[in-house]
Amino acid sequence: MPSIRPVLMCGGSGTRLWPVSRKDRPKHLIPLVDGRSLLQETALRLKPGSQGPDILAPVVITGAAQADEALEQLGAVGITPVAALIEPEGRNTAAVAAAAVAWSKATGDEALLLLLPSDHQITDLGTFRETLAGAIDLAQSGRIVTFGIAPSRPHTGYGYIRRGEAIGAGFAVAAFKEKPDVQTAAAYLRDGDYSWNAGIFLFDPAVMQRELNHWAADIAAGASRAVEKARRAETVWELDREAFAATPSQPLDIAVMEKTGCAAVVPVDMGWSDVGTWTSFMDVLAKDEGGNVVSGAVHLVDCRNVHARSTGPMTAVVGVENVSVIVTDDAVLVISNDRAEDVKAITSTLAEDGWDHLL
Repeated sequence: MPSIRPVLMCGGSGTRLWPVSRKDRPKHLIPLVDGRSLLQETALRLKPGSQGPDILAPVVITGAAQADEALEQLGAVGITPVAALIEPEGRNTAAVAAAAVAWSKATGDEALLLLLPSDHQITDLGTFRETLAGAIDLAQSGRIVTFGIAPSRPHTGYGYIRRGEAIGAGFAVAAFKEKPDVQTAAAYLRDGDYSWNAGIFLFDPAVMQRELNHWAADIAAGASRAVEKARRAETVWELDREAFAATPSQPLDIAVMEKTGCAAVVPVDMGWSDVGTWTSFMDVLAKDEGGNVVSGAVHLVDCRNVHARSTGPMTAVVGVENVSVIVTDDAVLVISNDRAEDVKAITSTLAEDGWDHLL
């Protein structure tokens, strides 16, 4: 069985978890679950030597502002990356995939690459590892494998994948669908052939290189130049600023996956959440008899389905339902759980109103 090299994507700011998540301390670096950050949780579920497929030490791809803390957090849980590729600026996931492929070529690394976000939660590790092992044959056969999450409700915040013909442990991808409205999402759920798109990919780097060259040649070339011209100090590769800045910014789904004939999906139900909103975060946490989740200096009275979290002053919440109350030292967010995706309506206007120091 071939080895798997995880590629941990540590970019982005996670603004939908504002006010806890900020640009200088994004959600994957915050200890949100059991005292560990989501980055640490992601790395530990892929720790070399664990049961299942042969998983090697990871490659970490992160921004310059986050690099030191990301590496420090990984070291604190016993994970030593084989390389850290430092982005001078964010250029989205297609450039990340292209940089990882270029690194594999430059170092002669022959492992399959497992490209995955560092800020997701997976609670069923056994199923995750079994699914990963089952996807290896598909990746070896020239498929770019993505993992499709079994949908539990008509979620409008996720993209969807429609299954085609059965192949090996999965299916050919018939179509990628962008985030739908609620009626369309409900139709996908009734259809039964759709999965949520988790943004996790397993592939042979040579296959991804070929597809990038064909469908997104400018991204492949720019990222390759950035790796070739990188400043190296031991395991740290500082990607060339000029070359990477000139690389177009596109999601991998749009740049390659929606166009390639090599896409495959392996459906899986593994307790996955992108922890992308306060409501989705609430879904993975233990609740009291009223469906409430409480963290920090919080006191609830006669509440139901409330997520109350304070890292600042003592916070009392009385007689409300279906809301999140998130308190820090310098900001308070109160939002209906049904409107969790709309945190961006706040963060997008804070700078305009002179509150950019809170982002």
